[in-house]
Amino acid sequence: MRLKLVPSESHWDFFKHTKVTLGASAIACLVSIVLFFTMGLNFGIDFKGGTTIRTDSEVAVDVGAYRDALTPLNLGDVTITEIFDPTQPELHASQIRIQAQEGAEAVSIDVLAQVKDALLAVDNTLTFPEVTSVGPKVSGELVQTAVLAVVAAIAAVLFYIWLRFEWQFSVGAVAALVHDVVLTIGVFSILQIKFDLAIIAALLTIVGYSLNDTVVVFDRVRENLRRYKTKPLREVLNLSINETLSRTVMTSVTTLLALIALFVLGGDVIRGFVFAMIWGVLVGTYSSVFVASAILLRLDVKRDWSKKDSEAGTQFANPDA
Repeated sequence: MRLKLVPSESHWDFFKHTKVTLGASAIACLVSIVLFFTMGLNFGIDFKGGTTIRTDSEVAVDVGAYRDALTPLNLGDVTITEIFDPTQPELHASQIRIQAQEGAEAVSIDVLAQVKDALLAVDNTLTFPEVTSVGPKVSGELVQTAVLAVVAAIAAVLFYIWLRFEWQFSVGAVAALVHDVVLTIGVFSILQIKFDLAIIAALLTIVGYSLNDTVVVFDRVRENLRRYKTKPLREVLNLSINETLSRTVMTSVTTLLALIALFVLGGDVIRGFVFAMIWGVLVGTYSSVFVASAILLRLDVKRDWSKKDSEAGTQFANPDA
């Protein structure tokens, strides 16, 4: 007996409450924008600047002990990551990142000395082969680059969908992507979860995941528009979503199972990234159905292009016609 999360044949009307779903999405996006400008984001070291310390040891790295040793120093945002080099399996190394202290571009020499003393109290075999600092200017450039990366990804999606489908499809797809990114930023604003380069990577991954879901639905819509040339667009959209619903739900659930396992067992280092991915899968699945398709219904689609494609396909199949 196969597991079925949704019936093989469903006939749900996804546009029965379109005004409510679109209205709720619009309000949520507006609230997210207000939260971003009022509360702001809890930027990590990547965007605020700070100092990175590389450590080498003769014994295994104990991240928890390192963190406990540095906590009394009140250094603010501190990230400790164990480093593994496959070419040197006997090497026990870690990377400690400390945010820039107030009024300074980098961690001062006195603070560095306190950090080294605290770590040596945990492991007296530690050495510190590398200490590097990132100033606010470089961090500001990273912010600009991150924003440009997200905007460029969405613009590329707009162009791709426009070429593959029609402009109405591209507007719906991009609206869904903007919806997902804005809501994710809103959640990070209200919860004040650390926002660093890993979260930017998560946002770009969310864009790809949401686009994949949307294109699957839109591809079925295009097929059904050719098949049912007189059926109203609302019925074609409902039919297409119901036909792809099992695939959408199964993909989302299996992805969420893996992400939840990573969130619980993966540790603090990747928890922010995984949380962003979990949220992105949820809103991405929602927006593919209730935002992208709803906007496509509002914009309407002319059927001339599907008729021409069908005639072209028939002529290709029958060269003598």
